[in-house]
Amino acid sequence: MHEGRIIFSQLMDFIPKYEFDKCVKRYQGNRRVRNFSCYDQFLSMAFAQLSYRESLRDTVTCLNSLRKKLYHAGFRGKISRSTLADANERRSCKSYRDFAQSLIRIARRLYANDDFGLELEQTVYALDATVIDLCLSLFPWAKFRKTKAGIKLHTLLDLRGNLPTSVFITPAAVHDVNILDILSMEPAAIYIMDRGYLDFARLFKINKVPAYFITRAKSNMDYRRLYSHPIDKSTGLRSDQTIKLNGYNSRRDYPDELRRIHYFDQKTRNRLVFLTNKFDLPALTIALLYQQRWQVELFFKWIKQHLRIKSFFGTTENAVKTQIWIAVSVYVLVAIIKKQLKLEKSLYEILQILSVTLFVQVPIYQALTDLDFKDLDDPNCKQLDLFDF
Repeated sequence: MHEGRIIFSQLMDFIPKYEFDKCVKRYQGNRRVRNFSCYDQFLSMAFAQLSYRESLRDTVTCLNSLRKKLYHAGFRGKISRSTLADANERRSCKSYRDFAQSLIRIARRLYANDDFGLELEQTVYALDATVIDLCLSLFPWAKFRKTKAGIKLHTLLDLRGNLPTSVFITPAAVHDVNILDILSMEPAAIYIMDRGYLDFARLFKINKVPAYFITRAKSNMDYRRLYSHPIDKSTGLRSDQTIKLNGYNSRRDYPDELRRIHYFDQKTRNRLVFLTNKFDLPALTIALLYQQRWQVELFFKWIKQHLRIKSFFGTTENAVKTQIWIAVSVYVLVAIIKKQLKLEKSLYEILQILSVTLFVQVPIYQALTDLDFKDLDDPNCKQLDLFDF
């Protein structure tokens, strides 16, 4: 990565091109394509994400103003608004969905040993969903309510690195709990969910994997206490009980024992009641684990603020999903770069720097750190000293 190359080109070196080509070939993305390949499409949309472009016209105008540098950035086809719009509308978004999953697998290996504040060997996931509002007149296929349209982004977040491991895009009317039917559960993993996922039949399927869940109990839950366990009330705990469900339907759906933990949060003054099938962790650890669920809320807030998923470049379902999957790919790609280059800066800071330096000809590590390369010896430098023989 010598300083003769622009940063955007160096950034794309972190993309596993072989995996990208496999994903495109799987869905025949380049079939009958003459001069604007799926990779050109991906680079154009990634540029829009990284430089905070607001529309297709905005993206194409900026790229064409840098026409002399596009070849060195990896572009091979001619870029025009109509060509990019047609590609987003017609080329299957599944290619970019599969590629995003490939990047996620790479990132998870890099962050596998990261600490998220609690010393646990098991993988811990936070599951939640967010609604992305759309205009009903422009997106009639995404009808949500009588005068409103929207889609829902269901995300399973690995708390080691805050990486989205599974992302599902559905109509906004699909209830959150339905994702449990299609989610592949990892044995021995812990899944943290809010009350929207409290369905005892589905929770019992998780229990039989076997995997573990932590969720909130509803106030009208009918149960009987079997045992009470000792607690330290100074920590905020109020009770730690082993229970069984009483209601006919709930007892039928979940016949096994459950653990009920009552916790008083002294900061928010809220009383929280947790349900879990995890009996071998201290009750306080269960409460602290549930607090980590907030990371998925922060993830949704972060991507809505810093990635282009609130204003869309196309109105078809395929165009919207293509833009979302490429946005997820960019997020994960930046996370990979942060880890591989051992950067101390946050993802937000990295994105802000990249947004104004994409076509600058400096080493990417120099751009993303505060080091002054004038004072450092570059081991890759090919310039000979005056007295070298």
